[in-house]
Amino acid sequence: MNRIRKSIAIKSIAGIVLLLTIFCVIVGQIGYQGFTNAQLSEYAEGAFKVAQTAALSVDANELDAYKDSQGRGQKYLNVWTSLARTCNSTQSTFIYVIEPDADYKHITFWFSTVNTGTSYTLYPFGYYRETTNEDYEKKYKRIMEDDSERELVIRDQGYIETDPHITAMVPLKTKEGDVVAILCVQRQMEDLVETRNQFLISIFAALLGLAIIAVVILWLYLRTMLLKPVKEITEEASRFATENIYTESKLTDTIRNKDEIGLLAASIDQMEEQVRSYVDDLKEATAKEERIGTELALATRIQTGMLPHNAPDRSEFALSASMRPAREVGGDFYDYFMIDDDHLCMVMADVSGKGIPAALFMMASKIILANNAKMGRSPAQILEQANASICSNNELEMFVTVWLGILEISTGKLTAANAGHEYPALMQPGGPFELYKDKHGFVIGGMDGMRYTEYELRMQPGTKLFLYTDGVPEATDTELHMFGADRMLDALNAAKAAAPEEILKTVRREVDVFSAGAEQFDDLTMLCLEYKGAQE
Repeated sequence: MNRIRKSIAIKSIAGIVLLLTIFCVIVGQIGYQGFTNAQLSEYAEGAFKVAQTAALSVDANELDAYKDSQGRGQKYLNVWTSLARTCNSTQSTFIYVIEPDADYKHITFWFSTVNTGTSYTLYPFGYYRETTNEDYEKKYKRIMEDDSERELVIRDQGYIETDPHITAMVPLKTKEGDVVAILCVQRQMEDLVETRNQFLISIFAALLGLAIIAVVILWLYLRTMLLKPVKEITEEASRFATENIYTESKLTDTIRNKDEIGLLAASIDQMEEQVRSYVDDLKEATAKEERIGTELALATRIQTGMLPHNAPDRSEFALSASMRPAREVGGDFYDYFMIDDDHLCMVMADVSGKGIPAALFMMASKIILANNAKMGRSPAQILEQANASICSNNELEMFVTVWLGILEISTGKLTAANAGHEYPALMQPGGPFELYKDKHGFVIGGMDGMRYTEYELRMQPGTKLFLYTDGVPEATDTELHMFGADRMLDALNAAKAAAPEEILKTVRREVDVFSAGAEQFDDLTMLCLEYKGAQE
């Protein structure tokens, strides 16, 4: 009992903690990102102001003169001194002036200053080096060619020689408006990172405290409002399951909650009353079920006896058939019989519905089809006459799908007709099993006066014919996926060289593996014929 109570409490608290954790992470991330963006924007604006101030010290029209002085002229030294003063007074890391090549793959340093409070070294006059990366190349190009007045590079990931930093860039223009160089201000991001981390710690600490308070409140609520009534309900359910004795005292007399706990208590009380009533009725129901079971077993034996079990003993063909009903009795049936010494009739049918009514309709349909076939009629005529007979007295409005074929054994000619049944599968010698998409007529018993079309197939020695009901392709697994015609053909082709009996076993085994214990909703009925050819 204690384990159950603890389990409920722990699971409830764990769920709340998980939700609060997710909430904290989301809120923290949003706050972190917003704070970082705000800080970075302020940091960048400061760098651009420094860059604009430093640019006032450099006369772009004198750039050639600066170059010619080789970094030694008085004008050059005056500009360098001004840039160095600005670099140190604004706590910038570097302030430098560069001139990119035409392809922006390399840059030349004309001025380079470094903050004396850092350990970094400055680049000498005229220092020539590769551009750091493609991001810098794009920024240089925007300033030199696209009239951009300011560009920013942020480097806080990957290998960085001078630690995470930002670089603000502004153009140096002549009086005529031509951009001849770029002034850059680099600032390290230590202060930004430190401030950002402090903010992150603060917000998560606040969220953690909120989560702890919520967990404590939840624990007190669970102990007071949930665990006590759950304990009473569990003890009563355990007592009744062990003793199976009904008592006059009810849970709702002590548990007066108006929520789901109260509904559960009322449900336990109702269950106990229903169980008592059920026990009183159980003996009578058991007697009825035994009688129904006996009747169903008898119906199953009668239905099984109606189906043929031994194929004709002929050397010209081999034949095998089977039926496995979804219930004790089913509505599928197959039939095969010799009309005369040279003609074999085969039937595969599926009656609408299941249970005893379908079994009775199946027996009547089987007899009507067999009688018409033995009168020497063609497949189309057999279906027409059977349809007329069934429609004349079909008060339950049941119907049956039928595939019927007559094989002329001496020639291998198969004449068949289809009344709304599944496509047969045919394997010619040396080839695979494939669906033969014959023309469908209307179902038998559906409408009086229907006409049916028959067709002929020439079966060569080695040809195999597979007939089935929809219980094969429509067999389902536990997730209600269908077995399907493609899997059926795969199973047939896996055993296409085997005898008909083994082919049926293979298909049935594949269906069972696919369904994996799922309830069978339809009968599983199959027939396989192998034509071996007329004997001399």
